[in-house]
Amino acid sequence: MLKAGTNEMRRVYVDTLIELAKEDKNVMVLEADLAGAIGTKRFKEQFPDQFINCGIMEANMIGVAAGLSLTGKKPFIHTFGSFASRRDFDQVFISLAYAGLDAVILGSDAGVTCEFNGGTHMPLEDIGLMRMIPTCNVVEASDEIMLNGLLKLAYEKGGLWYIRTSRKVLPRLYAADESFRLGQGKVLKDGSDAAILTYGISVADAYEAAEALGSEGIDVAVIDMLSIQPIDKEMVLRYLDQTKAIVTVENHEIRNGLGTAVAEIIAESGRSIKFKRLGINGYYGQTGTLDYLKKVYQIDKETIMDTIRSLGT
Repeated sequence: MLKAGTNEMRRVYVDTLIELAKEDKNVMVLEADLAGAIGTKRFKEQFPDQFINCGIMEANMIGVAAGLSLTGKKPFIHTFGSFASRRDFDQVFISLAYAGLDAVILGSDAGVTCEFNGGTHMPLEDIGLMRMIPTCNVVEASDEIMLNGLLKLAYEKGGLWYIRTSRKVLPRLYAADESFRLGQGKVLKDGSDAAILTYGISVADAYEAAEALGSEGIDVAVIDMLSIQPIDKEMVLRYLDQTKAIVTVENHEIRNGLGTAVAEIIAESGRSIKFKRLGINGYYGQTGTLDYLKKVYQIDKETIMDTIRSLGT
């Protein structure tokens, strides 16, 4: 059984930054006039000299972060995922990645969790863009425990990170003492008939779908891949051997997301398996409730169940 979340993801983001800043004066928080949206006003109140509001100039914010990184600071950058990726791509690529600088970019309102901010604010291609940057670690937090863990991991390891997340409360998946590693997925439920590889908000739907299918005699594994770049290749190969079908589910465009990454591994392995990608398939964003959008884009629990059944596992 999944547990209800206790904290909004944005609160976890700010709480973690405050915790890090108490121990390290080099932690810097950069905002593109979204301190109210993500809650970093609380950080600013405690550490005014470690907070910069760059205004609605996201590309310039990346340049500011690059300058801070060059001087030994540790910038944490936030804006909506649509702006952090589409609008900032060249600056992230050249000023941070190509220059070999350290920075953590938090892209919020992941995919359909944007809900009522509108289609233009809905990041459905951000992972695909960031995955094209060779040295960028691309991950998504599936619950509050993971977000805290990934932020601390990024701080400790350094390098360039794109952390994707919702701002709101998500179902609780992990115990408070769970640890996370870059490029290493988490098996939430094992199975031998089919495997669902997923991440982010889709993990909870996949888990509930797998539990329901179990009552039909279909044994389905659920793996939270969490890290799209680098990806857990061994995990994919394990379930390529262990199951009869693999389904990827993601709150993102199916092109150049997790589904593409998994398809590449399967194709290069020389082995065959029944395989299906679920995700946003060639559509732009739109406004609506989370449940409505998941259903429209066919990443909801019912679609996952129907897909597994259709593969004849």
